[in-house]
Amino acid sequence: MANTTQGSYRNKIIIIIGAFIFTYASVLMGLWNIWSNSDEYSHGFFIIPIAFYICWTKKDVLAETPVSSSLCGFFFFFLSLVVYVGSKYAGITTISSWTMVMCLAGMILYLYGWRILREVSFPLFLLLSMIPVPDQVYSSLTIPLQLFVSQVSVTLAYFLGLPIFRDGNVIQLPDRTLEVVQACSGLRSLVTLLTLSLIMGYFTLRSNALRVLLLLLAIPVAIVVNIIRVFIMVVILYYFQYDLAEDSVHTIYGLVIFALALGLIFAFQRVLQIWDKEAE
Repeated sequence: MANTTQGSYRNKIIIIIGAFIFTYASVLMGLWNIWSNSDEYSHGFFIIPIAFYICWTKKDVLAETPVSSSLCGFFFFFLSLVVYVGSKYAGITTISSWTMVMCLAGMILYLYGWRILREVSFPLFLLLSMIPVPDQVYSSLTIPLQLFVSQVSVTLAYFLGLPIFRDGNVIQLPDRTLEVVQACSGLRSLVTLLTLSLIMGYFTLRSNALRVLLLLLAIPVAIVVNIIRVFIMVVILYYFQYDLAEDSVHTIYGLVIFALALGLIFAFQRVLQIWDKEAE
């Protein structure tokens, strides 16, 4: 009788997992294409392996946690599929991707219960970082950031005595023009920095409050380093007539600025880690 019950439970798991893979195969392929062709979301390749690694580090805790199936999980699983079908029909790819994580959470809840779901809640939340921000949200944030970065950079250059004028996101120098494009708004690096801060905070900090603080610090860091980026470009362009936005130099320069952002995040993490240890 016990073997029959175990066999039935195993078959249930196989069926549910098979349905999940069959349903979301196209979503995963779509995400793969985005990761392959987008600088903002190339980190998506590492998110699933990291999530699996975090679950593996919890294997002893998960083995000792009582398993209790919950019908709420089946309802959540079914609801996720309904929303997925609706979003696919409406062509809303972001919601389709979100429902994949929702469906996975419902599967875990239905098969293993609330306690197991709580233990794997962070890796599930981390999976959301591999899903692109909707284009409408991205566009609505990019333009204000472009203007802000342009304004602050021009103000700093003005204090240096540079003859400079700004028209929106276009910066005018006496004989050259520099446009602050989307890549200089800070939104590109922000997506990656938020993900790195999230992972770094989980592995190095114990306090959830400090983890959230490290995550939030990624926002001003991304904006500040891009202001520095544009300001240096303006200064180099004016004094040396060299445009850092051209050719392969722009890529190298971007990597240097991103390294600066990472350095600031690491510095904040070290400070927060000291506070974390003192509080403990």
